[in-house]
Amino acid sequence: MAAKVGGKGGGKFDLGQNADMNVTPFVDVMLVLLIIFMVSIPAATVSIKLDLPPAIPPPPGTKVKEPTLINVQRGGAVFIGEHPTSLERLTADLATQLTHDDPTTPPTEQRVYIRADRDVLYGDFMSVMNTLQGNGFYQVALINEEL
Repeated sequence: MAAKVGGKGGGKFDLGQNADMNVTPFVDVMLVLLIIFMVSIPAATVSIKLDLPPAIPPPPGTKVKEPTLINVQRGGAVFIGEHPTSLERLTADLATQLTHDDPTTPPTEQRVYIRADRDVLYGDFMSVMNTLQGNGFYQVALINEEL
């Protein structure tokens, strides 16, 4: 029997020091995280149902009805088309305008478009929206302009 007591001589089964980095655990962890993210991302996407009008153009020769616009300006000024109104008279003036445009459909079932200036305060805009919804006007569409 032989024993190595000291010295530097390398034996037959001596591995010495390993200075290489072992990246196998790192790669394993990264692959597990990749699989977790690939499985969880499709479940995180949420679809929103939109009630969009059909994209069918009107037949040639038919007159397209102009939409009813509510314009909200800075300072709280509200207009129905070109006619000024106030928040208190908004629903009455809007019902009159919608009845004049289409007497066959009730005013609360017609679509109304809202357009606001960039400088309008959020509270002023929401007070117009809340007034409309509080009086039964639920078909409200928002208009924005691309910059």
